[in-house]
Amino acid sequence: MIGKSLSNSRLGFHILAAFTVLVWGTTFVSTKLLIVGGLSPAAIFLYRFIIAYIGICFFAPRRLWASTWKDEVLFVLLGLTGGSLYFLSENSALSYTLASNVALIISTTPILTALINRLCYPDNKLNRFFAIGSFMALAGVAMVVFNGSFIMQMNPLGDLLTLFAALMWALYSLLVKRMNDRYPVLFVTRKVFFYGLLTILPYFLVQPLHFDIDILLQPIILSNLLFLAILGSLICYTIWNFVIERLGIVTATNYIYFIPAVTLFTSAIVIDEHITWVALLGAVMIISGVYFASKR
Repeated sequence: MIGKSLSNSRLGFHILAAFTVLVWGTTFVSTKLLIVGGLSPAAIFLYRFIIAYIGICFFAPRRLWASTWKDEVLFVLLGLTGGSLYFLSENSALSYTLASNVALIISTTPILTALINRLCYPDNKLNRFFAIGSFMALAGVAMVVFNGSFIMQMNPLGDLLTLFAALMWALYSLLVKRMNDRYPVLFVTRKVFFYGLLTILPYFLVQPLHFDIDILLQPIILSNLLFLAILGSLICYTIWNFVIERLGIVTATNYIYFIPAVTLFTSAIVIDEHITWVALLGAVMIISGVYFASKR
């Protein structure tokens, strides 16, 4: 009875992980629309996190500081890796390269996370299921992104920025697991939003923020900003931190393999792109790969 209860509980967190990645897969399209609409990558992050931070203050614990100054420094690192550096590099990449390229490279995060985790904790062995699942999912990711045409427009700067973003998210996943063991998840999430905002401010000394209320009040801009802030950040960051706490780092981040498939389907709905049988087969391989990588 206890085992069944635990199994059902874990199933719920797997569903939450899938939901989070479903939302995050659509954020590439939303961010692209905001960039086309006239917002800079840094401004998109700033507005997104300001709204998310205000929202989470209504629910998070009232305490301000961590228990030790070392933990406070780790929260600053969380704000950098899961906030300012991650989104600045990812949003900037969307200005230089295709959304499909960004989705493909971001999907390497689970492998980066597992490898970094293995380096930090040598006792955490990577079994054959992880290897089989990772290769299967990556093959599926490639099929989804190429979408049957096998032509991918490359932009070195955009692709390198995306790879840096993937590395930042891998480090964030490892750090947030450590802090979730010490502090309530809502407190951790609020600190991520706060230090994400704080650490982006020096960037605006070099590239001043151009605030244009007319752009922000455009329906398509405002709706996409609210989507990114409330659902993509406030809700999904909180859920993701719970998922990492319950399922573990490697299992949780394997769900990121779904992102390219979600991005492809969202793009098809929003901008009427054609989906081929190759892309559909790739989506099946991604799902199968995640299953094998998470096994045992």
